[in-house]
Amino acid sequence: MSLIITIISLVVAVEFLYIMYLETFATSSTNTAKTFNLSEDNLQDEKVQTLLKNQGIYNGLIAVGIIYVLFFTHDYHNSLLAIMIYIILVALYGSFSSGNMSIFFKQGTLAVIVAILLLIS
Repeated sequence: MSLIITIISLVVAVEFLYIMYLETFATSSTNTAKTFNLSEDNLQDEKVQTLLKNQGIYNGLIAVGIIYVLFFTHDYHNSLLAIMIYIILVALYGSFSSGNMSIFFKQGTLAVIVAILLLIS
């Protein structure tokens, strides 16, 4: 079970690193516009870019937290569960605040799976 939890958790970390890449390094790209349902004109706005880059750092740190917990702690169960619950809550907030429920499924589904696996293991 722990191997499955580790693999899915690493996929979550990669997902958050990709989100960080879009928000921090590819701020004005077509992929960023599609992913966040923004026009490329909106992405040219300096304030929007600053906000995205700031959010990107948060997403990158979530990924770093997952990787740290998996590889540098002895008993990762509780810490990993806390991170996954955080991701689930953030995905729910993003879905409800934007009116776009697909955000929850894109960002929260794997975290829900990991949380369930952690709770039953």
